[in-house]
Amino acid sequence: MSNDTSTDAGTEDAATLRTPIVAVLGHVDHGKTSLLDKIRGSAVSEGESGAITQHIGATAVPLETISSMAGELVDPDDFDLPGLLFIDTPGHHSFSTLRARGGALADIAILVVDVNDGFQPQTEEAIDIIQRTGTPFVVAANKVDTIPGWNPNEGAPIKASYDAQSERVRSTLDEGLYDIIGDLSSAGFSADLYWRVQEFQRNIGVVPVSAMTGEGVSDLLAVLMGLSQRYMREEMEVDVSGSGVGTVLEVKEERGFGATIDVVVYDGVIREGDTIVVGGMDEPIVTEIRALLQPRPLAEIRTENRFERVDEIEAAAGVKIAAPELDDAMAGAPVMVVRDRPVEAVVDDVRAELAELEVETEEDGVVVKADTLGSLEAMADALREAEIPILRAEVGDIAPRDVAVAGTANEATYRAILGFNVDVLSNAEDELEESEVEVFVDDVIYQLVEDYEAFVEERERAQQETILEKIVRPCRFRILEDHVFRQSDPAVVGVEVLSGTLQNNRHVVAFENNEPERKGQLAGIQEQGEDISEARAGTRVSVAIDGPTVGRQIDEGDELWTELPEKHAKILEQELADEIPADEREALQGYLDKQRSRDPFWGK
Repeated sequence: MSNDTSTDAGTEDAATLRTPIVAVLGHVDHGKTSLLDKIRGSAVSEGESGAITQHIGATAVPLETISSMAGELVDPDDFDLPGLLFIDTPGHHSFSTLRARGGALADIAILVVDVNDGFQPQTEEAIDIIQRTGTPFVVAANKVDTIPGWNPNEGAPIKASYDAQSERVRSTLDEGLYDIIGDLSSAGFSADLYWRVQEFQRNIGVVPVSAMTGEGVSDLLAVLMGLSQRYMREEMEVDVSGSGVGTVLEVKEERGFGATIDVVVYDGVIREGDTIVVGGMDEPIVTEIRALLQPRPLAEIRTENRFERVDEIEAAAGVKIAAPELDDAMAGAPVMVVRDRPVEAVVDDVRAELAELEVETEEDGVVVKADTLGSLEAMADALREAEIPILRAEVGDIAPRDVAVAGTANEATYRAILGFNVDVLSNAEDELEESEVEVFVDDVIYQLVEDYEAFVEERERAQQETILEKIVRPCRFRILEDHVFRQSDPAVVGVEVLSGTLQNNRHVVAFENNEPERKGQLAGIQEQGEDISEARAGTRVSVAIDGPTVGRQIDEGDELWTELPEKHAKILEQELADEIPADEREALQGYLDKQRSRDPFWGK
C-alpha cells in the first residue's frame, strides 16, 4: 500500500479508520506556516524513515511519530486513529477550497493567534468561516517566546515551560491569553486554557505555543489527537476498499502530463486506471487516470522527475492525478471514482454537489470571480451580509466576457468585478480600458468588500455633488431698510440672507397669502464691492434684481425667496436633505410649508 498514513495500532478496526484532516487558519504573520513547518520539522527530526509522508498538498504524521514528539502526553495505546493529516497550505483560502459533501473537508482546524496581537481582521474572518461550516477547532496562542523576559525551553510541554517562568513573564502572558479568551467569548465561544477545559464539546481549548522553540507543540498535537479520537472516531470510519472520493485542491500544468489536479482524498481508494468524474467549469468531466503522483523524498526533490508514480492511494491523503481533459477542472470541485456504479449516476452525484455550491444571483448586481468554488461561496456569503447583490459568480481569472457582463448592470455602482485571488487576463485589461467597469482584486475577502463599499460611497458622494451643482438651492432673504441704491433697471438693494444660499441668476418670489408671486431675477451679487456668485446665511450683500421697481413690486423690509422649481424641491427633500446645511433645510422647509398650504401634494 503506497499510503503510509494507516497503522495497526489500537483495535482491529484501525484499518478502516482514516486519518483526521487538520487545517491551519489565522491572520497574516501570526505564524501559521511557521507552526506547520515546526510540526513537520519535528516529525522529520524523529529520524526514522516514514516518520512523515509528504503528500500533494498535505503532510501525514503517523500516530507513533506524534507519540514520540508529544512524549507522555500521547500514549499510542490510547488511540486507534492512524495519526494526523495536515493541509500544507494554511489559511482560509485552502480551508474554503477543501470541501466534502457540502461542508468543510477539514475535520478539525487550528486557529493561530499571535498572543501579543490578539484577534485581527483575518482572525475574525477565519472564525466566521469556522462557524459557518461548524468545524471543531483549537486555538494555538503563538509566539509565547516573544514575551519580554521569556526563558525558552526547546520543545517542552507548555505547562512546564509556563511554570518555570518568572511571575512577571507569566503575568504578561496571561494578559495576552485572556484577551484572546475574551475575543472568543465575544464571537460566541466559551474558551479557556486547554488544561482547564473539562468538556471540549462545549469549550474551546487555548494552547499557548511557540512555533520557533517548539514549546507547546506537543500539547497541541495531544489536544488534536484527543479531540479526534473522542469526538470524531465514527466520522473517520471509511471503506478503504470503496470507490475513492476527494476534492480538487488545485489545477496545475505539469511538464510531460499537461493539466493535472491536486486532490485530497477523504474516502475510499483511488487507483491508476480508474475512471473518475471531476467537477468542471461547464459540465462534469469524465476521464481515466493515467498516473497517480506523489513527491519524491525531500532528498531527491531537485531531480527533474519530481514525482514518483504510485498504484493507488487510500483516504486520507493528497495526490496529484494526471488524466486527459482536465483543463476545465475547478478547484474546490468533487472528484469521484466510477467503479461499481453507472457513469451517469456518478455524474449526477457530482452535479448535485456542484448545485449545492451555486451562488444565488439577481437581475442586477456585481460580477464575482474567485479561484475556487469554496472561496466563491465565502465571497457570496460576505457580499450577502453586506447586502451587495450578485449578477454573476464564477470560478476563474477575470476574462473579457466578465467585463462585458459587468458592463450590462443597470446601476452604475454595480458595473464592477470583484476578484478574489485571481488574475486579470491581458485581453480583459484591454476591454477594461474601453469600458466603465471597475475591478477590485485582493486575496482577503473583507478587504475586497471594504474596497468596493468605499468606491460606492465615493461614487454616490460625487453624484450628489454633481446634482447639487445643478440644482437650485433654497434661500430666504430680506431687503434691508435704508439700503436702496437704485430703484429699477435693475433695482439694487442691500439684503440680509436669513437662511440658505443666495445664488446669482435665480428667480425671486414673494409669498402673498401663501401664493408665490415672481418679482424678478437676480442679476448680480456684491460683497464689499466684489462680485460673488453666492452668499450664505448670516451675510449682508447688495443685489441687483431685474424686473421690479422698489416702492412698487418690492419694498424695504420685504421677505423674499429664491424660487424653487417643484422637481428640485422634491430632490432636495427626498434625496439630498442630508447633504445640505441645516439652514438650507430650514429654508427648504419654510418654502415647502408655504407651497403645501395651498397644495398639500406640492413637491411630493
